[in-house]
Amino acid sequence: MKTAHIALLLATGGLLYGAGDAAKRLDDSAEMLTEIMSAPDKGIPQDLLRRAQCVVLVPGLKKGAFIVGAKYGKGFMLCRKASGVGWSAPAAVRVEGGSVGFQIGGSETDVVMLVNSEPGVKKLLQDKFTLGADASVAAGPVGRTSSAETDAQLHAEILTWSRARGVFAGISLEGATLRPDEDWNTELYAKPLTNKEIVMGDIPAPPAAAKLIVVLDKYSSRR
Repeated sequence: MKTAHIALLLATGGLLYGAGDAAKRLDDSAEMLTEIMSAPDKGIPQDLLRRAQCVVLVPGLKKGAFIVGAKYGKGFMLCRKASGVGWSAPAAVRVEGGSVGFQIGGSETDVVMLVNSEPGVKKLLQDKFTLGADASVAAGPVGRTSSAETDAQLHAEILTWSRARGVFAGISLEGATLRPDEDWNTELYAKPLTNKEIVMGDIPAPPAAAKLIVVLDKYSSRR
């Protein structure tokens, strides 16, 4: 039954996001990360951001109003450039299902994921990727330092956080699936591109991504 709920929500996904939304969601992603990292002592530890190989940002993951248990959202993944300094162009992703923490209130939840290892990056670039099944996942620590890391956090390939109604916390996204969003990639780059081609190649970032990349550089620079 749960699978049918997710399928129905995906079939109506066009009602949630329309043509031309990709650029706006890039701005939303930049604003979300700025707000999270600007909160005193409540952001993602900066040393974790500096160590991250890739980041996934999904502002406003939605809970289906008429479909029990269904969650759906669109966002972007960016990975470190081959030099280790700076970030790739953004590749569009869809997030479906999972235990996303709506219990902290609200029908929308902002989601941040940090990918900490090369194996995690490779799995993230698959056509379909399930957190917890295809890679280990753990709730990320909150604060300016990561001294509160547990063994699970230290060894997890992906750390995850969510924010709803101003409450920011590390939370498990086990069971959520990530897929490339070919439509938004085509919208942003004016031609079909895979997520691997975007984040692992030398694809220039679209102008709409400039604000997001500046924010990422500000909080995660390795220079």
